[in-house]
Amino acid sequence: MHGWRRARLTGRTKQTATGRTLTFEVPHWPGHRPGQHVDVRLTADDGYQAVRSYSLAAPAEAGEAHIELGVQAAFGGEVSPYLADDLPVGADVEVMGPLGGWFVWTPRDRGPLLLIAGGSGVVPVMAMLRARSASASDDPCTLLYSVRAPDEVWYAAELDAAGEGVDVRLLHTRTAPDGSPRPAGRITDHDLLGLPPPTGTRCYVCGPTAFVEHVGDLLLAAGYAPDRIRTERFG
Repeated sequence: MHGWRRARLTGRTKQTATGRTLTFEVPHWPGHRPGQHVDVRLTADDGYQAVRSYSLAAPAEAGEAHIELGVQAAFGGEVSPYLADDLPVGADVEVMGPLGGWFVWTPRDRGPLLLIAGGSGVVPVMAMLRARSASASDDPCTLLYSVRAPDEVWYAAELDAAGEGVDVRLLHTRTAPDGSPRPAGRITDHDLLGLPPPTGTRCYVCGPTAFVEHVGDLLLAAGYAPDRIRTERFG
């Protein structure tokens, strides 16, 4: 098991009103696979410690010194608001990882790829999209991304510029943009029309627990095999 490593904050990027991506320098990082996460440990001056898990937003090979995490500040949270806005650039935390071996994808996993994310659940699947782009894969890929409103989209510019073979579909649950052909509302079976066929497609679903369970039921009803559906949930 990997031990704790020092991680120094080197950059912070605003994604939404409460969502941030944080870049850390981590000497001797062993590399990780898209979809994995790390534990972050903060230690107060009085010795009190708090540990939280955060998804890795970009792939990294062994020997690369930087990792990127996605942090959604939770209202009333003990750790996430501090990381999102208050941890000074140049400050150190500790990280353990990479962790997780189930919710992972690499370009060696050939075949159609279906990614479904809710809110900040897009962070680990973004690592998959970036790895796919870097590999020049020609396998079809679809991202269904459910957000409450247009201003809550993470990686908006990057998703707008998604390369050939990537179909990005935004689903708004509370407020849809003007002129949207789809009314605001939770994801339904109609949103699965036109997706890669169940045979041979790998499915990755990440988001709040209720969202993941609902999407899993929709995929099973649409004929996707349980052993081809991998999920990651939070909250």
